[in-house]
Amino acid sequence: MGGILSVNLAVPEPNPAKGVGITGINKRPVDHLVAVRAPGPKTTGLHSGLVGDQIFDIENHGGDDQAVYAYAREDYDWWQARLSRRLANGLFGENLTTEGIDVNGAVIGERWRIGPELVLQPTFGRIPCATFQHKMGEPRWVKTFARAIRPGAYLRVLEPGAVWAGDPVTVEDRPAHGVTIARAFRAYLTEPELLPELLEVDGLPDDLRATLEERLRRSRARRAKPGTGTA
Repeated sequence: MGGILSVNLAVPEPNPAKGVGITGINKRPVDHLVAVRAPGPKTTGLHSGLVGDQIFDIENHGGDDQAVYAYAREDYDWWQARLSRRLANGLFGENLTTEGIDVNGAVIGERWRIGPELVLQPTFGRIPCATFQHKMGEPRWVKTFARAIRPGAYLRVLEPGAVWAGDPVTVEDRPAHGVTIARAFRAYLTEPELLPELLEVDGLPDDLRATLEERLRRSRARRAKPGTGTA
């Protein structure tokens, strides 16, 4: 059984990478119980699922389908070996740093029970952005992070509760479709041939589904043009 290694909340800092001006990507571990609830719509709700957390780029982050972000300590360790630098919990902007959980291997729509009350559900992987690249200070970080297929998982809140470091995480239910966070991430970024499979999955965020449907339509239209592939 895996568990929560740390619970991380935003420490706001300037964000020269975007016009928003402030970012909450800088998250640091806290040593107290944190309440978690569904935050509501992305732009008009409470933004983060964790009470005390802050999100400033509300057009692109937060809301019910990105209420919580989880990243595995094992993936941090993998990055540390390649970047030759220490990576502290919360550096990637995750709310929950996990241990002993294959976050990227989580099946979209499965149920995570954390502690006695909280139930979360993986929805999709984290798409890297300019703020993340600036925070890391690594050249071409967006492409580097994307190619690694270790995005971590966004989660929605199915049942509210509280979380703190040391809580166990149990997968209570796993859909039979088998589409993982990593496979969905590949479909989104590098393997459009997987899009039809991904679109069959229940539990995808509505806005993401619309984006994927349009991407698939364009891909099929390109292939149907004379001289570009099979009609």
